[in-house]
Formats: sequence, C-alpha cells, structure tokens
Amino acid sequence: MAQYFDNVDLKSEIRKINVSIFDFSLSFFTDNGVFCKEHLDFGTRLLLENIPWNEIQGNILDVGCGYGPIGIISAKLTGQPVTMCDVNKRALHLAKMNAKENLVDATILESNCYENITGIFDTIITNPPIRAGKKIVYDILFQAKSYLSSMGKLFLVIHKDQGAKSVIKDLEKEYEVTVLEKNKGFFVIMCKIH
Repeated sequence: MAQYFDNVDLKSEIRKINVSIFDFSLSFFTDNGVFCKEHLDFGTRLLLENIPWNEIQGNILDVGCGYGPIGIISAKLTGQPVTMCDVNKRALHLAKMNAKENLVDATILESNCYENITGIFDTIITNPPIRAGKKIVYDILFQAKSYLSSMGKLFLVIHKDQGAKSVIKDLEKEYEVTVLEKNKGFFVIMCKIH
C-alpha cells in the first residue's frame, strides 16, 4: 500500500531495464517503491499487446502511470498526445526520465486519480493499482466516464484473483464492456460509454 502514496523513506536504487515490445527496444529507469521494477510485468504487456492500436486516434491518458511504460509505448505506437499521471512522486520522477530517455514528449502530472486532470480524452489506459484498494481502483474505472469523449474507450487489465469477474459485472452497469483477451488469469477489458 505504502508504495502508492508515500515512499520518501524508501532507499532509492535507480536501475535501468530493457524492454522489447512490438518493434521497439526501450530502456526504462526503475527504482524501489514503484510497481514491477525488475521488468515489464505480464499484465501490462498483455494489455499493451491487445489494444487495437490501429483504431486509436486522438489524445491518450495513462492513469496510474508508474514509471511510464504504458504512456511511453502508447506515444511510440500512435504518435498521439499522451498525458500520464500518478500519485507517487518517485514514479513521476522516473516517468519524466523515461519519457526523455525514449524520446517521447508527454505531459506528466501528479494526480490522485483524476484530481488534477483537465480536458477530455479519446483513450484512457490503466493497469489499476490493486494494492491501493477497491475504492481507488473503482474511482479510476468509473470516473473515467467524465474524462472520455463520447466515442472514447477505457482499456484496463485485471487478474481474476483481484476480482476481475465482479469488476466486469460492475463495469457493465456503466459501460459497454468487451473482454479483449484472457491469459494466465489476466483479463484485458475495453469499455465504451453506452
């Protein structure tokens, strides 16, 4: 839990990891206190590999960006404007370093969920911070409606052990929901506004 909100007491040990995805070889700085510091986690990779990128147009928001792989890879794939946000200051510092390292121009903001987000987005992508608790996860998923364009889409990944099936049921009350992929218990989900 602490890693999402306050890691000032955690010793910093910045390292660099290499990630190959699609046709890209990218380098990311990671550190203690950020999610999946050793490698690109399976859920994030699965999410990125199953978004229909040929349909993605317009601006993109990466909520809970961590050290930045989703936003940075989205920018590389689409050339569209990307905004990335997180509540974790260390993660934001790394995301800024990683955008520069990978030659991506992104807007990177400190924001608890959508607190400091303005404007409307065509695509919102998140690997939600499950350990931050259900309230935060649901705030990210359900407040997305207020920040999506009328034809906008929300993409997320969640594991069955983290309640994927009940999350899908709840999402279906607010969105048109499509499961794009299931693999090793992870569900990649696309939501459109009714």
